[in-house]
Amino acid sequence: MKTEQISVFLENRAGRLADVTHTLAEAGINIRALSLADTSDFGILRMIVCHPEKAKAVLKEKGFTIGRTQVVAVEVPDQPGGLDSVLQAVSENDINVEYMYALVQHDVDRAIMIFRFDKADRAMEVLRSKNFTIIPSDQLCSMQND
Repeated sequence: MKTEQISVFLENRAGRLADVTHTLAEAGINIRALSLADTSDFGILRMIVCHPEKAKAVLKEKGFTIGRTQVVAVEVPDQPGGLDSVLQAVSENDINVEYMYALVQHDVDRAIMIFRFDKADRAMEVLRSKNFTIIPSDQLCSMQND
């Protein structure tokens, strides 16, 4: 139940990020979560999108360099210590968080965090054993409020 993440490699110049969002908007593809990391020369835009295959195709058509990564979407209690409970569980099992970011939703009781773990299968096993909910990728887009 991993989730596919699309990574887009961008030149660090004005308008390049807008080119990505415009391409996806024209194709009718919703961005559910994103993270942007940059250096002086380039950036990496990591995204969870609805219809990832279509997103990859339209972005490649426009000349973007695309990568694919498997990440884990975890439901986290939206309260003090909620994120810590996830991080303690994986830390106790020698699992490293390479990076993470949040998925926007309107639910006030829970947050959804996207994690890139060095041992994703083991992380999912540990988190399930501690009663955390792993959100399958097909549910991420159906969670949006219209």
